[in-house]
Amino acid sequence: MAHEVQMGKLRNRVSFSRIDEVLDMPNLIEVQKNSYRRFLEEDFREVLSDVSPITDYSENLVLEFVDYVLDNNPKNSVERCKERDLTYAAPLKVFVRLKNKETGEIKESEVFMGDFPLMTEHGTFIINGAERVIVSQLVRSPGVYYSKQIDKAGKHLFAGQIIPNRGAWIEFETDSNDGLWVRIDRARKLPVTVILRALGYGTDQQLIDLLGEDERLMTTIANADANIKSETDALLEIYRRQKPGEPPTEEGARVLLRNLFFDPKRYDLMRVGRYKYNKKLGVADRIAGHIAAQTISDPETGEVFVKKDQTITEETALLIQNAGVNVVMLKVGDHIHKVVGNNFADAASHLPFDPKECGILEAVHLPTLKHILSQVPEDDWKRAVTEQAGNLVPKHIIIDDIVASVSYLLGLPYGVGDIDDIDHLGNRRLRSVGELLQNQVRIGMSRLERVVRERMAIQDANDVKPGDLINIRPVSAAIKEFFGSSQLSQFMDQPNPLAELTHKRRLSALGPGGLNRDRAGMEVRDVHYSHYARICPIETPEGPNIGLIGSLATYARINEYGFIEATYRKVDPKTHRVTDEIAFMTADEEDKYNVAQALEPLNEDGSFENELVTVRWRDEVLRVPREKVDYIDVSSKQLVSVATSMIPFLENDDANRALMGSNMQRQAVPLLIPQAPIVGTGMEYKAAYDSGVVLLSKHDGTVDSVSADEIVIRDELGEKHGYKLTKFARSNQSTCINQRPRVDAGDKVKAGDLLADGPATELGEIALGRNVLIGFMTWEGYNYEDAVLISEKLVKDDVYTSIHIEEYESEARETKLGPEEITRDIPNVGDEALKDLDEYGIVRIGAEVRSGDILVGKVTPKGETELTAEERLLRAIFGEKAREVRDTSLKVPHGESGIVVDVKLFTRENKDELSPGVNQMVRVYIAQKRKISVGDKMAGRHGNKGVVSRIIPEADMPFLPDGTPLDIVLNPLGVPSRMNLGQVLEVHLGMAAKRLGWHIATPVFDGANEKDIEDTLEKAGLSRDGKTILYDGRTGEPFENKVTVGYMYYLKLHHLVDDKMHARSTGPYSLVTQQPLGGKAQFGGQRFGEMEVWALEAYGAANTLQEILTVKSDDVVGRVKAYEAIVKGNSIPTPGIPESFKVLIKELQALSLDIKVWGENKEQIVIREFDDDDQPMPREHIEEEAPVIPENIEELSAEALSLDLDDLALADEIDEDAQPATVPQGGIIADAEEDDSDLDDDLELDFDDDELEIE
Repeated sequence: MAHEVQMGKLRNRVSFSRIDEVLDMPNLIEVQKNSYRRFLEEDFREVLSDVSPITDYSENLVLEFVDYVLDNNPKNSVERCKERDLTYAAPLKVFVRLKNKETGEIKESEVFMGDFPLMTEHGTFIINGAERVIVSQLVRSPGVYYSKQIDKAGKHLFAGQIIPNRGAWIEFETDSNDGLWVRIDRARKLPVTVILRALGYGTDQQLIDLLGEDERLMTTIANADANIKSETDALLEIYRRQKPGEPPTEEGARVLLRNLFFDPKRYDLMRVGRYKYNKKLGVADRIAGHIAAQTISDPETGEVFVKKDQTITEETALLIQNAGVNVVMLKVGDHIHKVVGNNFADAASHLPFDPKECGILEAVHLPTLKHILSQVPEDDWKRAVTEQAGNLVPKHIIIDDIVASVSYLLGLPYGVGDIDDIDHLGNRRLRSVGELLQNQVRIGMSRLERVVRERMAIQDANDVKPGDLINIRPVSAAIKEFFGSSQLSQFMDQPNPLAELTHKRRLSALGPGGLNRDRAGMEVRDVHYSHYARICPIETPEGPNIGLIGSLATYARINEYGFIEATYRKVDPKTHRVTDEIAFMTADEEDKYNVAQALEPLNEDGSFENELVTVRWRDEVLRVPREKVDYIDVSSKQLVSVATSMIPFLENDDANRALMGSNMQRQAVPLLIPQAPIVGTGMEYKAAYDSGVVLLSKHDGTVDSVSADEIVIRDELGEKHGYKLTKFARSNQSTCINQRPRVDAGDKVKAGDLLADGPATELGEIALGRNVLIGFMTWEGYNYEDAVLISEKLVKDDVYTSIHIEEYESEARETKLGPEEITRDIPNVGDEALKDLDEYGIVRIGAEVRSGDILVGKVTPKGETELTAEERLLRAIFGEKAREVRDTSLKVPHGESGIVVDVKLFTRENKDELSPGVNQMVRVYIAQKRKISVGDKMAGRHGNKGVVSRIIPEADMPFLPDGTPLDIVLNPLGVPSRMNLGQVLEVHLGMAAKRLGWHIATPVFDGANEKDIEDTLEKAGLSRDGKTILYDGRTGEPFENKVTVGYMYYLKLHHLVDDKMHARSTGPYSLVTQQPLGGKAQFGGQRFGEMEVWALEAYGAANTLQEILTVKSDDVVGRVKAYEAIVKGNSIPTPGIPESFKVLIKELQALSLDIKVWGENKEQIVIREFDDDDQPMPREHIEEEAPVIPENIEELSAEALSLDLDDLALADEIDEDAQPATVPQGGIIADAEEDDSDLDDDLELDFDDDELEIE
């Protein structure tokens, strides 16, 4: 029944959970932190040892990388990096040793290898001032994989692949004629026997002795490679296939084979690859469960493991393998099958000491081990094994691996060995930050190696220093490129703490070396049974990436090989009681066991209550006797991700809606006054603590002083520690990051206790929305189709008000005509516009600004223009003319407004790092308070989303019998078809909890049931069905039926109407088509598409249609004239020819078609070019031609003769009678009938080249 639990220090919740949590959830961002820590401690050293030593071509100079050190004191703090667009990094120094073999001289030095980005304590990186996250990548693990197909005749065909981390693939296949084939590195296929002969098994008899008399092998020997009967033939044949066109030689073929498979620089399995090869190809897994065809005994002691015709158990199989037995004969039906392993075994059974002391953690190659031990006395074994560790656990493939993989293929038709499922999580592994970085560093180091070799060849061997050989550029460039532009290095998603946390726990199958979303099929995207407790089956995007991007389950962790491990409690095999012993299992280990679910009822002593227990075994759900259960789940929420585990009553929601609920919680905007949910899941505080937005104490002690921006703690030794709070900072998504103190002076605190709440947290719990009173009923059609009707109270009381901070930047650059200047002295700007600027021309903090207001006054030098006679006269009289500058001030964009909260000025004089060519940079931060408004998107936690349709006065809202008006009215039709009933249960329980003053925890799959809810409602004095009579706020009459009313946690999402609202009269146009651009960001127009045109055509609105297709779009001249006509109040002239029509004509002419345009009355219409016809000519050009002088010259003012774009006539509109006898070239016509003298100067459109978008 319900019991109280403490969530952190400040909040108690009433929990309906029935099981006790035996294990605390691991730190939620340890994936990132552990991986990066491992990179710094081990992986980087591994890369150095892979590259080292570098020798020159004459093998005289040898360069070794001995060690490295990463400075623990970064040059800049995290805050400074964010403020000044720097990278949070520390200098990396590598110790290098250069040996000269001729002289025996050794030079050592420390070489600076560039700045290496550091991970912040929250698992992020700061690159050029932006906080980024490296997403972990799910890739196919290196290993050996087998598959089965059925051909048209119904015959089973088998295939195998040996996949390394890098290097050539080997692919085996069988055909319908029982032949065995192999492909090396995707080349043409060869008989399998060819590669085996080339590896030293040259004769037919050697092959039969090696693999046994298998019919497929015999067929292949007889048919496929009839002409190839020796090692040499086979080598030459492989050479011909791999390098067609080159003359084959035996030596060349041996080198080719060695380079393909046995050179560690070109073929790399990684530790995980070696582990997978040994697991798959070792004899143990293959012989377990089969019958021995002959007695198997220890080759050294003669101890019998299995007698003939006995079944081999798993334990015995492992003993056989570790004893060094590599060939086992099995009886399969009436067939005797020979199993050949890859000769790897656990070294511990062959050494008198623990192999871990020599750095050996995996199985070793036994023949190599025996050879090493036979060469040295026993006292020296430890040293010899340590030195030869690289050969004992080779990183490349060896001949035994290839032989064993062929043997495995031969066993598959007889049921010896298994087919692999590539979507199983035992075959997919995670590449986290550390490994992704290691791969980048490796690329950089291999480029560096080339540079070093070249420099060794050029420089004098005697006086060269290590530093002269090393160029750090390739390494630092590779790292920069990875952080800056890799698909897996992403700008952190930061609208709220949950989004931040989820982003760090994201798993992506995309990215370099991963899948491609266009080619990824259904199987890869689907939920697999091995995802249980490893990858969340719910949280994944809805679009084209569905199933390719996932989220780590809550209790999952990553092992040393990169496989995801699930967490279980062990059931004691003797007593069959559940113990508190925790086991971490990879997916392929879990396949062997029966696992019960966390909710399985237990007795006091930990034994199972029921005789038959429901368990999972692989992809089946079975009922087995309780003695057969091996493990039990640790927690009911271990199969879902963090976001999904924060949805109460998840078990009552349809999976599709739960997916939307998980994703929409990440889009919630932090509110001005956060409020934790009344009905939570108990996960809220864990998510808040691990997200890094709340301030936690690092020391035990007493709070000394508290202010809004600093908390001081005095520890037990009397030392003071200051904790700075973040105040009104801007997140990556422009939401507001603000921390509020939660302790008082004199409070006692322990390390890890909460000191201050962050954005969207309350009392240390995540608080993404507000608890509001909701009724499920219709109201005048205002909640039709998911619309949301809200009370004005939510606006008035700032319930859903959020703060958004936008950043605007202006740079003063060096231009060809001189430097730009940040100044208050701006041409043609009145005092009203300058009232909020300081003496430097920068807006003051606290100023209220609207769209179009100047934030930073800036002028740019203008090119000198040719002076007119009048200007020359003025210049002569008054001396130096006022400088020619253009106003290029930073203004508040359209539709934006707010209060200036911060201004930052960076200048060269202050030694600030600025990009080249920039003298000064100003950043202005504007905060906006956004109340909830019509058009904002809102949602609950169950995928129940909607858009605010109307805000009605509090007095008109339906109200409860006690007079309380509802806050929100939702449509009841949004529930049944979507099957997210969790929201209804939440409303019921929320109502009862609010009455009782409780905060509730109802964990997923282990929360309150129907009876609990009804009992709680009764306890709160409410009706058991959770329904209430409601009264109409307008009339006071009761509604006809009872209504479900209660408290629901409702969120305001990041899709705000203020960011989407957009309007344009004139603006920028596309260069070629001359049509307006699209989208709010480009200040574009609304697209009137093909279908909209059909609608107007069907309606017969010909004039409207013509206007839309011409002056409102791409009739260049017409739109200018239309604008002018509107300004002057004249009637709008007839539209002309759209630019796109001219583009079409040009396109057809480009295809060498002679295109002409004819009018209705059969006369040809001349289409004039925009370039020649319609643009005003330079003055001097016009003066050269004989001017056209109209008859009524006396009546015209000077302005009518300064021909301007406004006076252009379209070629096909020219009035024949008015056309003068001579038209100047270029066809610019002054129409004599029009008197332009009343055209005021400021109506002329200024068409400077760079201001084409100003209409």
